Amino acid sequence: MSWNPALEPGCPDDIEAESIETLIIPRARDIGGFEVRRALPAPRRQMVGPFIFFDQAGPAEFLTGQGIDVRPHPHIGLGTVTYLFRGDFHHRDSIGSDQVIHPGALNWMVAGRGVSHSERTSEAARKGPHSLFGIQTWVALPEAMEDAAPAFEHHEKETLPEIVDDGIALRLILGRAYGETAPATVYSDMFYADVMLEPGARFPLPDDHEDRGIYVTDGAISVAGQVFGAGRMMVFRPGDSITVAAGSEGARMMLLGGATMNGPRYIWWNFVASSKDRIEAAKEDWKRARWGAGLFDLPTGDDQEFIPLPG
Repeated sequence: MSWNPALEPGCPDDIEAESIETLIIPRARDIGGFEVRRALPAPRRQMVGPFIFFDQAGPAEFLTGQGIDVRPHPHIGLGTVTYLFRGDFHHRDSIGSDQVIHPGALNWMVAGRGVSHSERTSEAARKGPHSLFGIQTWVALPEAMEDAAPAFEHHEKETLPEIVDDGIALRLILGRAYGETAPATVYSDMFYADVMLEPGARFPLPDDHEDRGIYVTDGAISVAGQVFGAGRMMVFRPGDSITVAAGSEGARMMLLGGATMNGPRYIWWNFVASSKDRIEAAKEDWKRARWGAGLFDLPTGDDQEFIPLPG
C-alpha cells in the first residue's frame, strides 16, 4: 500500500486561491422530470486530462413502472464511463454486451471507430418505487485508438481498488492513483475515483498527474479558504500540492484527470474525434441508418428504435 496522506500534504488554508485554475458551475437541464447537470465541456474548459464530458444524472425519484429510457444512439472516438450511487442502468450495445450496472460498479465502453448503445432502467427496478443518482463521463481516445474495434468491460465494485484511512474512503474507478491501478483497460494516463470524507477529514490530490479536478457530489469541501458545495467542479493548476478538507457534514467527491491530449478534440452530439472529417463521416453514416453495413449497427436486443441525428 503506497497511500500515505501524511507525506507533507499541506493544510487546506496553505493553498493559494490561484491554485484553482477554473471553477465550473454545471448547467442544469430538465429532461422530462429528470435533471442533468453538465460540468464538461464548459465555456472556459473543454477537458480535464482526457475527460471531455461530465454529467451528473439525478438524484431523481421514480414511481412504480417509471424509469429512464435512453434509446440507442452512436459514439465514436471516446470511452463512456458509467458509475452510479443509486439505482441501475441496463446497458445494451451493438457488439452484443448486455449488462445491468448497480452502484459502485463500472461500465466502460470504448467506442473506437463506432458503436451504438442504449441505457434503460431495468425491469426489476421498475417493479417498485426507485431512485437514480450517478455520473456519466466520456474519455477522449488517443488518435491510435480512433480506428480500433469497439469494446466493453464491466467491473463489479468488489474488483475496484479501495483505500480506507482516517476518515477517508476511496474507490479507484479508472487509471492509477496512490499506488493503486484499476482493472479496466485504459489507453492514456488518467485517474478517476469516488472519495467519501468524514467531517473535517483532509485529503490530498495526487501530485503525479498533469491535470487534476474535483467534482463535489454531496456535502462541501474547503479549498484555499473557500467553501465549495455539491455541484461544483474545480480544476487545479498543474504541479501545486493540493489538500482539501471536508465540511461539518462530510463530503463526497469525484476526482478526475490525467495527461492532456496531444492535440485538439472536436465534439459534436455523441461524437468525439481528432478531426472534423471523422465526425462528418459518422454523422452521415448514422443518418443513412445502414445498420451493419457501415460504422454502426443497433444494440443486440434493443434494435426497434433509435435516436435520429439531430437537425
